[in-house]
Amino acid sequence: MTNHIPPIKNGLVQRILIALAATIVIVYFYPHPESNRFNYEEGRPWNYAKLIAPFDIPIHPDSATIEAARDTLDKRFVPIYELNQLIIDTIVRRLPDAPGYKNRLSSEIRKIYASGVVDMRTKDEISAGKLPKVRILDKNILSEMSTSAFTSPRDVYLYLDSVIVDPELHKYFARANLQNILQPNYTRNEEESRRHYEYDYLTLTADRGIILQGQTIIDKGAIITGQDYTNLHTYETMMAQLSYKENQSKYLMLLGQFLYVAVLMSLLMLYFRFFSPAVYGNIRAIQFVYILLTLFFLIATGLNYFIAQGIYIAPMMIVPILMLVFFDGRTAIFVTGILSLICAGVTAFALEFLFLQFCAATATVYTLGELSRRSQLLRTSAVVAVAYMVSYIALELLMNGSFEAFTWRMTCFLIVNAGLSSMAYILMFAAERAFGFISVVTLVELADINAPLLSRLSNECPGTFQHSIAVSNLASDAAQRIGANVQLVRAGALYHDIGKLANPAFFTENQHGVNPHDALPPERSAAIVVNHVADGLKLADKAGLPKVIRDFIREHHGAGLAKYFYITYCRNHPDEEVDKSVFSYPGPNPQTRETSVMMMADSVEAASRSLPEHTREAITELVNRIVDSQIADGLHNESTLSFRDVAKIKEAFIKRLMTIYHSRIAYPSATKKTEAAPAAAANPATPPQGSKQ
Repeated sequence: MTNHIPPIKNGLVQRILIALAATIVIVYFYPHPESNRFNYEEGRPWNYAKLIAPFDIPIHPDSATIEAARDTLDKRFVPIYELNQLIIDTIVRRLPDAPGYKNRLSSEIRKIYASGVVDMRTKDEISAGKLPKVRILDKNILSEMSTSAFTSPRDVYLYLDSVIVDPELHKYFARANLQNILQPNYTRNEEESRRHYEYDYLTLTADRGIILQGQTIIDKGAIITGQDYTNLHTYETMMAQLSYKENQSKYLMLLGQFLYVAVLMSLLMLYFRFFSPAVYGNIRAIQFVYILLTLFFLIATGLNYFIAQGIYIAPMMIVPILMLVFFDGRTAIFVTGILSLICAGVTAFALEFLFLQFCAATATVYTLGELSRRSQLLRTSAVVAVAYMVSYIALELLMNGSFEAFTWRMTCFLIVNAGLSSMAYILMFAAERAFGFISVVTLVELADINAPLLSRLSNECPGTFQHSIAVSNLASDAAQRIGANVQLVRAGALYHDIGKLANPAFFTENQHGVNPHDALPPERSAAIVVNHVADGLKLADKAGLPKVIRDFIREHHGAGLAKYFYITYCRNHPDEEVDKSVFSYPGPNPQTRETSVMMMADSVEAASRSLPEHTREAITELVNRIVDSQIADGLHNESTLSFRDVAKIKEAFIKRLMTIYHSRIAYPSATKKTEAAPAAAANPATPPQGSKQ
């Protein structure tokens, strides 16, 4: 036995690889230089600290302003047209020769064209009221002109057709085929119109000014307007360009992130090495912790990516709950601290985030203590919610001196966070199945005497069942004295002898006057007794009992001897060299303090039944003899019990056995003359007057 940290088991490379894999995954999903620095939404409060401009930032118009400017320009823009003075002469030249009629018709055409003729699309816009005027470009000079008198070639033709009353002139008009030669004399200049449109658009959407270096871009808690949103986007764009111009290597920042996470992961491993050797020596436990850290970092990062400040919704307190259930409170606080430091790199308010998580984790560990009922999780969730709210209010008062920046959005986030902590119950059972852990809740359920195997043991092996209960009580007392896992010892002791279900009558506590061993040779009897370990393991496997419970079945006799049958065989064969393996249990010897305590309690409880008298001296001598004999045989060499632990275990055994076997007072027989006798018989707990308890 030793009283120091157990030797480190092999697997250093595995531990390094586990920590390295977790580090790589976390760094891969860490915010990188090219990603946005902030998460924000228009119409939501700015949840970061006051943002100060590190350089001059132009105030670009926001999207709503740009859309409004475009709509206004579309409605107010006056297109540019040009007057083609030669188009009338061209039309006249194309009229058929008829001196009298040609002059009269061309005169009418010139009168109409003097008011302006445009194409049908323009005429339709004018008719719809969309184009009350146009701008006329003449020798690089623009002048506006009303469109009220404008007409179209079609209207010109219909007008002439209706106003010509001279039959001969009308015949000439029909022969002139005007519908094919009439053309507009005012035409839209598309290139100039587009150029002036773009100029007007740029004028309307020009920068509104400059946020000078040192001025506030946005205050904490301010509602993000459309203009604020645009300013923030401009700031981030300029920051990215500045980083590129200054040749800041993203690989160096990536290296910094890797070193930051790697240092935290290394500190966690060192903590396990020096302060939690049970975790350090268990590769599955190391895997569980690092997978849990990585998983909750990804959850927090994912929520923060899709929801502004979504990291505060992540149920981080599930981590200390699971650490407390499977390990201890100190480990729960340390692991949660490492997770908080990793996630702090994702938040804008690292200090505030760390403060909130530390307060909530402390409240979780303090409130939960030892999880044995599901209702405890609901109580813990309520306490975590209170811890979050008090911490949040304290931060607001500390940083702002008022409640102006207090937001119900953050309040809801923290309350949802606390409520989701109750999901630890589901993850707890998943971890038990995946990593072979066992929680106090499961141990309490296993220790229920109505559990299938224990119910069967009670019915088929009542003597063994009573022995198991007595061993459970005896071992639990001792485990509590030395700080071992009491619930584990209690449950393991109840199941340690279930292998006797295969042959109940071959064990003393189940016999009623007939001993079947009397008809068997010692080696055969030893084989039956020794096999109850293997039979118990088969039943445990079939029932799906956890490994830690099966360890009690496997180790409760260690590699010791079935001494009664061994000694009997030696007496019957004095001249023969006896093969001890025939009478030995398969082992191994106890590997933990819990199984060591249970082995001692098993032997002491069984032997105490055969004591002729249960005085303190007799019980003390029995306990010392049995425990010292096991130690001398080396059965506890692989356990981590110390000599101080052994002394406390002996003391616990003696005290418990004295309580079990304490002498009771003898009550005098009642006589007919004694009227108070019926009352005394009715209340036997009250000793007669003058007697001593």
